[in-house]
Amino acid sequence: MNKHVNTPNGKPLMPTIKWGQALCLGAFTLVVSGCSVTPPKTFTVRAEVPENFTVTGTADYVPGPGESCTGRSGKPFRIGRLHFKPEQPNTAHQVEFKVPLTDTEHGCPTVLQELTMNIEGQWGKRERDMSLASAGFSISQEPSALSPATSTPQAQVFNGQCQWLFRTVGSKRVIRKILQCRAVGANGEMEKRMIGGRLHRDQLADSTVKLVLSVAKEEEPYFNRYWIKTAAGWKPCKGNWGRDIEELCVTPPQFKKFKMPDGRDCTVYPNCTEQEQ
Repeated sequence: MNKHVNTPNGKPLMPTIKWGQALCLGAFTLVVSGCSVTPPKTFTVRAEVPENFTVTGTADYVPGPGESCTGRSGKPFRIGRLHFKPEQPNTAHQVEFKVPLTDTEHGCPTVLQELTMNIEGQWGKRERDMSLASAGFSISQEPSALSPATSTPQAQVFNGQCQWLFRTVGSKRVIRKILQCRAVGANGEMEKRMIGGRLHRDQLADSTVKLVLSVAKEEEPYFNRYWIKTAAGWKPCKGNWGRDIEELCVTPPQFKKFKMPDGRDCTVYPNCTEQEQ
């Protein structure tokens, strides 16, 4: 797993190094016979993802209490950033990586403040046919109301659902898709809030934070009231603005043709033709 540390302006504080190397180079115990270290406490991030999805992580670390971190410029920095990728290839639609609760760079102890889980969905065959969404977690330093974590703490599970939204772009009105992911409530319905929440530091060591993602069965238009649903499929409206892309529907509605990513000229989405399928 590769590790990167960035300042707020996005410039790396040190070259990309392997995780094992980072432990030896940090402010840990070193002995003549080799690198003898006390690894930082970690927790596991595990994501169950739909087909053609993956999840990576971005963690922000801030100086510990009373610490002042200095970058290569000699100026203090406020945030160190680590990037995490799955430790193994996506197997059975599950990805996993470990996140340390503390980190040391340039002799400066830092503590985990935030974790972003980057959700990437592939909607087409081309590499660029993808879209991104995210889940976010803040790390609370306050003691949890729960009992202290045991030697085998239970997993914290966060459920989310992703929705593919379609629209047209450019003068040829080619279909593109945008990924939107939201939290799923106790009733199983998608909510307006983002996936994520607050994690308590005293409950995290050696625990698992689990993200369970699903995908809505039906796609929806990206722009509300710019498409009309018919028995054959969705039809993009032509309005009063004279733009190339779909417009706000008027009464009576008028429609535009568009192109599928494979180049087909179509009148309804996703069936392409008026004939019901």
